[in-house]
Amino acid sequence: MAGHSKFKNIMHRKGAQDKKRSAMFSKLSREITVAAKSGMPDPDMNPRLRLAVNNAKAQSMPKDNIQRAIDKASANEGDEYEEIRYEGYGPGGVALIVEALTDNRNRTATNIRTAFSKNGGNLAATGAVSHGFERKGMIEYPANVGGEDEVLEAAIEAGADDVESSEDGHTIWTDMEALHEVAKALEAALGEPEGVKLAWKPNLTVDVAESDAQTLLKLVDALEDDDDVQTVWGNYEVSDEVMEKLG
Repeated sequence: MAGHSKFKNIMHRKGAQDKKRSAMFSKLSREITVAAKSGMPDPDMNPRLRLAVNNAKAQSMPKDNIQRAIDKASANEGDEYEEIRYEGYGPGGVALIVEALTDNRNRTATNIRTAFSKNGGNLAATGAVSHGFERKGMIEYPANVGGEDEVLEAAIEAGADDVESSEDGHTIWTDMEALHEVAKALEAALGEPEGVKLAWKPNLTVDVAESDAQTLLKLVDALEDDDDVQTVWGNYEVSDEVMEKLG
């Protein structure tokens, strides 16, 4: 069960979550509306909506904003969004998966292709890189929630598959189908998590050389800054030494 990993580093390096709050709230609202339209507009009856609402709360999104996004779906207002997954390669052969919600497929595809080509990468066909990842449930807690042993014990009790603890925090992995049940059990034991989501977990990771790291991080930034992009996943690790050199 236990494991040490720089997986935080794989998804988003230090500071990457300090994006503009308005842009982040916009993406969270979009996911809430799409989730509410995909089933019942009640988080207790709709697992995807419950997940979206919990993630919004974890990012301190105001309750009014959350309710407004749900109401928009109930009234069948707003744009119709399509879920699209893009796959590609970054500098150093890094594999990237980009999840988007868009109301204009052509615009999004053009923007993502441009981001890849301008930053040393290339877009690939769907399925080209996802075979190297597993679709898993991911629950995140800050380091101060407890020690590694305490979190590991709570995770085992809750029925989780794996735990990765570091000085940055704790990442708990579950089967996709068990995510909600495990998250609920963990919340009773450890309190509210920082994040609960479906993730793409790489089977193997790639250590990125200093020569490729800056371009790769620019590519990830360019993708994350696109309004239609919800999440960017990758199989890369950038060492702390390289991160310090890059500032």
